[in-house]
Amino acid sequence: MYSLWRIKRARVGATAALAFAATSAIALSQGVGTAVADQSDSESDGPKPTIVLVHGGWADSSGWNDEVTALTKRGYDVIAPANPLRGLAGDADYVRSVLKTIAGPIVLVGHSYGGAVISNAAVGVPNVKALVYIAAFAPDAGESLLQLVTKNPGTLIGPDTTTGRPYPLADGGQGIDLYLTRAAFRTAFAGDLPVRTTDQMYAEQRPFSQAAFVSPSGPPAWKTIPSWYLVATQDHAIPPVTQRFMAQRAGAHVSEVESSHVPMMSQPKATTDLILEAARSVQ
Repeated sequence: MYSLWRIKRARVGATAALAFAATSAIALSQGVGTAVADQSDSESDGPKPTIVLVHGGWADSSGWNDEVTALTKRGYDVIAPANPLRGLAGDADYVRSVLKTIAGPIVLVGHSYGGAVISNAAVGVPNVKALVYIAAFAPDAGESLLQLVTKNPGTLIGPDTTTGRPYPLADGGQGIDLYLTRAAFRTAFAGDLPVRTTDQMYAEQRPFSQAAFVSPSGPPAWKTIPSWYLVATQDHAIPPVTQRFMAQRAGAHVSEVESSHVPMMSQPKATTDLILEAARSVQ
């Protein structure tokens, strides 16, 4: 991982206010979340889409807790499946299999590596009507996370902030899992969350494989499906300039929020608002 990294780097929101107050919900008990609400969705005549939330690496579906609560209260069906984090093609195939069990329109949301997964998983699933990227990778065909994360200066993800641990493969070979260091959960990943939260995230993290980090993307769904993108302006994992580049290239509806790499945790209202914007577009 480290030698490959070095080689690549060398180359390379009077009535609306009342409605808001009446429907706000206080989120995470540790003080991380904020009140999450928005205008009523009752004006839409069409069926509400199912919202599918896909997490990224060094995380799990609990990172979407605020959004699940807010969206469910508004009458949306929400699914937050576990992303296998083994390799881009296989992870996309798994998420696609979940999507194919859902009847009706889908809004597919991805955070970080989850953005690369949804870009591939939505291909061939016609009821995916909108893609939402939350500080996420939106690769083009042939691009890897490694290529994109090193495209511009500013990332703090690298050999000094990750630990590689080998694990056995089904074919008898060996893979490498990448873990984020305790310090990097503060400096690179989630610096606007309480220390006790990032310490828990460090201990409970789900690593993702080196193979997932270097896997090239297939043709992406954002070329044919309307997209939304939330840029995290204080992100030290994916540089904001790279996020803006990917969002513009995808022709996405772009919003920005002052946040670390985990706006779904530190800025849940902004995250939920963008998901609702995408959802209303397909109702």
